Formats: sequence, structure tokens, C-alpha cells
Amino acid sequence: MPRKLLNAAAVLLAVVIGPGLCSCYGRTATVTELADPTLDDRPPGSPPELPRALVDLPGPPPAAVRIVSSGSDLQRAIDDAKPGDTIALQPGAVFKGSLTLGEKVGDGWITIKTNAPDGVFPAAGTRVTPSDAVLMPVIESDGDSAIRTKAAAHHYRFLGVEIRPASGVFITNLILLGDGARSADVLPHHIVFERCYIHSDPRVGGRRGIALNSGDTAVIDSYVSGFREERQDSQAICGWNGTGPFAIINNYLEGAGENVMFGGADPAIVNLVPSDIVIRGNYIAKPLTWRGSQWAVKNLFELKNARRVLVENNVFEYNWPDAQNGYSILFTPRNQDGDSPWSMVRDITFRNNVVRHVSSGINLLGTDDQHPSQQTKRILISNNVFDDVSEVNWGGLGNLIQIFNGAVDITIDHNTILQEHGSGFIQVEGPPIPGFAFTSNIVRQNTYGVIGQNRAPGSDSLNFFFPRAKFTGNVIADGDSARYPGGNNFPASGDLCREVASLRQGKNADARVPREAGETPEQRAVELVGPGAQAVRDGKHLHCGDERQQK
Repeated sequence: MPRKLLNAAAVLLAVVIGPGLCSCYGRTATVTELADPTLDDRPPGSPPELPRALVDLPGPPPAAVRIVSSGSDLQRAIDDAKPGDTIALQPGAVFKGSLTLGEKVGDGWITIKTNAPDGVFPAAGTRVTPSDAVLMPVIESDGDSAIRTKAAAHHYRFLGVEIRPASGVFITNLILLGDGARSADVLPHHIVFERCYIHSDPRVGGRRGIALNSGDTAVIDSYVSGFREERQDSQAICGWNGTGPFAIINNYLEGAGENVMFGGADPAIVNLVPSDIVIRGNYIAKPLTWRGSQWAVKNLFELKNARRVLVENNVFEYNWPDAQNGYSILFTPRNQDGDSPWSMVRDITFRNNVVRHVSSGINLLGTDDQHPSQQTKRILISNNVFDDVSEVNWGGLGNLIQIFNGAVDITIDHNTILQEHGSGFIQVEGPPIPGFAFTSNIVRQNTYGVIGQNRAPGSDSLNFFFPRAKFTGNVIADGDSARYPGGNNFPASGDLCREVASLRQGKNADARVPREAGETPEQRAVELVGPGAQAVRDGKHLHCGDERQQK
């Protein structure tokens, strides 16, 4: 089948390298060279670029052509299926063993789905929960990945399926898409998991729910939980050797190390940077029962090698110091093992999210401090609410953002930081950062406010580390106007607006408690970043003291 380009950075040249060169899949490899990502840059001062390509999602599946009951050979049914076929599985049936998805000729989708009636099973656009498992068939593995792919497997859709290990079994990658491919030509692509319940063993855990080393892949309306491990990183979803595009939309995602991560291992494909990623409408959290447990906890979301990423309308909840220092959102380029100097974090848009009940907010690294990497560029952090960022409640620093090792073109605009206790809102070390803007945010001074290494708080740190920065229109509660540039406002924290307080009261009450039956926590929390909250940040409802203090 002719392979579609996966993204705009795609294939430049196909080179057949010597007879008998074998890929990790055991067949002669045609090596497709990816463009050098370091050459695909934009002028200084440019805003972040949004994803260039979106995942190609299937429409409603056709009527079942084969119904498979418990005890039948599901692998044989998949092997025999033709593009466009639907395989319907009996709810409650358990299919044991590892499934392998192979390459087919044609671009019709093969759908493996529950045979529960459409009017009974949750509709498209509805996130499933563990309570829906009674309507799902089960794919259960006793040691190997429950689902894995052969070279260039494509156009498979799993809909309404529970995927799990056998009882008491620890699995490294419950779903393994791609496995060390050295060429983009053999990556699996067009894979979708929709309304699935994907989980580890409740007692021993598991390292990873989905290894996303593929192209054109989506995880939608699903529940991915329980992935945790002692002394090792674990994730609900992690990708390091896939081109993208990726869509992670309206899921519950739970992992002890990093709930979601891109990067973390050197790509086997030269010049590969996971690209064109949309992460939208998810509830990304850690159970409080993991606090103080044996599981290695790090952060909620981390990018080590990624570009053109849109993260919007998510709730990130519960993070504390453990195997890391407590920062919850990490934009930190890493040439992890020293063999991928092209690794980068660029063109990231982080907007309209709620980050709450965390030790600290965002850790931003300009370049890898262990191995050579590319410089971080074009990061937009806009219209988010950071709630209960607290060293008292969650340990650590209680800081909004930490910037080390010099980045370029960082914009932090129209955010509300509800920060009761902490060291300040910006901590910075390393070389100066050109193209920095901090505008129209609501923050609290706390101990230091803005503090740079070996500099005084406030303007001294700003002038040294952020030359020609735009720092205006902010409300800095308890701040000293003499220490900051003009054009900002400095009310007492006790007067910081009944409108801001209302974000935690009335209709905007704690989003953990749904206001209406059927309303999810993140649907409730999105009110915190909606038009009303935007008006507060624009100063339309600020009444904190006299007119000089109004924005």
C-alpha cells in the first residue's frame, strides 16, 4: 500500500541500504530519511506554530461482518479480516493472549468492537469509566503486550474493549505500537483506541499503558489507569519513536511517573521528533493513595522531544515531590541517551487548562544539561488557572514557573495563579532569555516574586535575565511597586477580588464535585478558564482597592 506522509516534515529521500539489512521487524528495510528538524525553524519573535496535520479518524463502523464469542480465535479473525470489516466481540468474553496487528492492502478500517447495543453502550464523545466494563469484551495478556504491531500495520480501530493483564501480572507495555523501527516506512499508522478501558493489574501495577511509537494515532474517550512502578518511570501514554500526528482527546489518564510523556528515550529513527500532537479535554491525575507509597511519582505531563503541540481544555490534578521535585508540567528537551542531538521542545501552545493541587507549576528548560540538544523556542502559556499551588499543602517550592538554561520566545499571558504559599512565581537561572513576555496575569508575590540566580527580586532579576521583556498589565498581590516595572498593579492579597474568589465558590465551586448529574470534573473546572474568568484577568470585574489598582 502506498504510505501517506505522516506530517509536513516527512520523507525527503528513500535509500535502500545494502542487501540483507534487517529492521527490528526482521525484514529487509527501505530506510526513509526524515528531514533535519533543526532546519525547520522560524524567525525570532514568531508565535508557536499549531499542529500542521491532524489524525485521520474513522467514521461510524459498518455493521458487523463477523461476531466472535468467548473461546473463539480472535487472532485468526483479525488475520482473516479485510479492510472495511468489523469484528464484534461478545460483551464479557475474555480473549487471552497477545494479539498482533499486521499490514493489510487497502486503507479501509478494520474495527474490533463490543457487540453491546448502540443504545446501551456510551455514545461517541462520551468517556467510558470502569463501570462500563460489563459491556466490554476483554483482551487479557499473561505476560507479553496484549496488543502489538508488525511492520507498517495500519487502519485498526478498537472500540469499547477492555485491555488488561492477567491477575497479578506486571506488563511493561500493555499496548505496544511500534518496536524500535529504524525507518518511518515501517511504523504502524492509523491506529485508534476509542471508548476503551485500558488498565494495569490493581496490585502489582504496570509500566506503560500505550507505547505510542507510530503515526496517525488517536486515543479517544477512554479510561487509562493504574500504571505505576517502583523505582522506574511509568506512564499512561508515552511516545518516543513515532512521527505523529497524535490525538489524545477526552480521556482519563493515570500514571505515576509521567501521566503523559513524549521523548524519554532516543528515537531509533534519525531526526525523528514526535510532531503535530493535540491533547484536549482530558482529566490527567494521580490518585492521592499514591502519595507516600512505593510508586515513583514525577509529574503530570512532560515533553522531552516534541514540536507543534497543542494542549488545551485539560485538567491536571495532584502532584507532589517524590522521584522529582514536584513540578507538574515539564517542557524540558532531553537527548536522553546522548544519541539524538536533534531533540527539541518547540512550538508548544498550553492554553485554557486547569492545573491544581500541585507543589509547583511549570519547569521549562532551554537546553539539555546532560547531552547536546536543541534550544527550546516558542512556548505560549495562556489563559490557564493554576489553583492550590502550595509548598505547604504539597511540599516542594510552591512556585509557578522555573526557567533554566536559556530559552527563546516564551509568552505567559492571561493566567490566574491561586497560590497561597510558595517561593514566588518566576525562578530563573542561566543565560538571558530573549523574547520573554509576562502579561495580564494574576499572581501573588509570596516570598520572592520574580527571582533570578544571584540577583535581587523583581526588576533586578527581570532586567538581567529577560532583557527588553514585556512585563505589564499584571496583578501582583502583596508585591512592592518599587521593585517592578510600571504598568502593573499591586493590591493586598486580602483584597484580590471577590470575582477571583468566586472561581472557588458558587457555580465555580471545587471542580472535584460535579454540579449536575453526569457532569465530569473537568467540564465543571473549564468554567475557571471560560469567558467569566477571562473577564477577571482582563480587569473587567476587578475591584481591588482604588481606581489606580484597577487594570
